[in-house]
Amino acid sequence: MHNSEAIWRHVEEHAPAFVALSDRVWEMPELNFQELRSAAEHAAMLRAQGFRVTEGTGGIPTAMMGEAGEGGPVIAILGEYDALPGLSQEAGVAEHRPRPGEGAGHGCGHNLLGAGALLAATAVKDWLAAQGLPGRVRYYGCPAEEGGAAKTFMVRDGVFSDVDVAITWHPGPFVSIWEPVSLAIQLLDFTFSGKASHAAAAPHLGRSALDAVELMNVGVNYMREHMPSDARVHYAYLDAGGIAPNVVQAGATVRYLVRAADLPGLLDLAARVERIAQGAALMTETTVTSRVVSAMSNLLANPPLEQALHANLMRLGPPPFDAEDRAFAEQIRATLTREDIVSAHRRFGVPVTDAPLCDTVVPLGAVGERMMGSTDVGDVSWAVPTVQARGATYAIGTPGHSWQMTAQGKTPAAHKGMVHVAKAMAGTAVDVLRDPGLLARAKADHAERLARTPYVSPLPAGLAPPLDMAG
Repeated sequence: MHNSEAIWRHVEEHAPAFVALSDRVWEMPELNFQELRSAAEHAAMLRAQGFRVTEGTGGIPTAMMGEAGEGGPVIAILGEYDALPGLSQEAGVAEHRPRPGEGAGHGCGHNLLGAGALLAATAVKDWLAAQGLPGRVRYYGCPAEEGGAAKTFMVRDGVFSDVDVAITWHPGPFVSIWEPVSLAIQLLDFTFSGKASHAAAAPHLGRSALDAVELMNVGVNYMREHMPSDARVHYAYLDAGGIAPNVVQAGATVRYLVRAADLPGLLDLAARVERIAQGAALMTETTVTSRVVSAMSNLLANPPLEQALHANLMRLGPPPFDAEDRAFAEQIRATLTREDIVSAHRRFGVPVTDAPLCDTVVPLGAVGERMMGSTDVGDVSWAVPTVQARGATYAIGTPGHSWQMTAQGKTPAAHKGMVHVAKAMAGTAVDVLRDPGLLARAKADHAERLARTPYVSPLPAGLAPPLDMAG
């Protein structure tokens, strides 16, 4: 039975094609800035639906923008399609079973995110045409959210400069508004240079770059005791200096991810990490150079848009999951711990139940445990009034960035959750287009926040997008 809302009927009419798009992208997992096939699929769908398409948006080969409509407010709906390394997994299987010959997988649901956002944009395009109203809807295909921060570069380069409102979503265990809090982040590479020598015959002539990296890591680990409790620091070796233990390592590189609650706190913490690196170089008589790879700002709230999106979610109610959806979700939950399940409820501020899938809409303003990550939607939210939904697409308790997430990326439940949140996003876009007062309130709130704290890009001037994230 069709919903009485005309915009939701447009979503339902197009849903099968976009479910198929999501599944195709799931089958071709591609990492940051390498989403060539996934981007091509999205661009082809935009053209097939009659959008005016621009590829290579912001100088990023796998970014794009599709626009439909004329005049009026500009509504941006943001999509993503990047995958994660090491999360290959067969679909629809409740046991760890990587696919042969593959390392990447959609362990964060971005195959659903991009297709669902494009579905919403297509529905709004059709609604505008049917109503004969002024207004433009844009789908922005945004690559490399997983650390590449493509949106941050796109914001810096003015890609969203004429947008009035931005709407997006992310897969989750519950239907909710994304609480507008996240950690600002910088991704930095530290490269130490020393001197090679024979580790046994002439160790006194060598200066180990690997020793310097290890001392830096020790120093940063001691720093953890003396930094804000909501800050985070992570690291990974990019180059450990070689595989021969009888050669003193002349070069080594470590990548650091520094996170803090806001941009000023981030820059302060990153400077402390930089000083520790310099100290490690001093202790080992090596030299060190550093470079920012990418960065993201924290999210900026917009209550008028959050209220409008939540009202759409409430009108929809939870996704129409059935007994088969719940049965497979129970199989997934059998692979999880009780702590996983309890933590998911606490994060969203809802009572712990035995329901395997979302069966309610989280109240607006529900206060959960603060377990924050980072997103480059943060920078968009400083450039333009922005709102995000959480769409329920997987079993409650499923950890993000896990094989269980990848396994659920093509299930009927995931498809239902994607279509459900597409309706909410499309409905919110229509609310903005219909109600000039809502748009004015959203813009006024945004302007007040910027007046208190002006936006400064966390990217160094002149930094190019890190199209080769491995280097």
